[in-house]
Amino acid sequence: MNNFPTRKLVIAGICLALAMVLPFLTAQIPQVGVLLSPMHIPVLLCGFLAGWPLGMLVGFIAPFLRFVLFGMPHLFPMGIAMAFELGAYGLTSGLIYRALPRKMSSIYTALVAAMLGGRAIFGIAMYILLRTGGSMYTFQAFFAAAFTNAIPGIVLHILVIPPIVSALQNAGLVPDKV
Repeated sequence: MNNFPTRKLVIAGICLALAMVLPFLTAQIPQVGVLLSPMHIPVLLCGFLAGWPLGMLVGFIAPFLRFVLFGMPHLFPMGIAMAFELGAYGLTSGLIYRALPRKMSSIYTALVAAMLGGRAIFGIAMYILLRTGGSMYTFQAFFAAAFTNAIPGIVLHILVIPPIVSALQNAGLVPDKV
């Protein structure tokens, strides 16, 4: 039996394609384009709209596929750490949202939990990767990368993702339970 209905596979494919394209669009915004974390948006959406297994898969492969196609993000250490971070985003947003009632507050709860969990996974991955490479990854570097420099992206995600998820569900384009 097919564990992934066609609709969920199509949503995952669209989200993966958006993860490839959105960084080109935000790169056109001087000084903050990269800080908007454009690959995170479709991965978080995938977790909400297609469920945690596909959200995690799309999140994990997106940085590797983008590196193969466009050479960015650099594979070591950023691309590898991003793969774990984005995989955690897709997993967490889908799992938590699935367990909660279908309300706008549930979207925000799952989103914030996914962003915090993904950033923690990013920090752990960077620490391990840089440590094995003989470099140090301090708490200050983690905090700057995951929170201070990420403020524009965090704000964008909180403003954009919940209305998109809600609108797609209200339009009947996404099933209530994923």
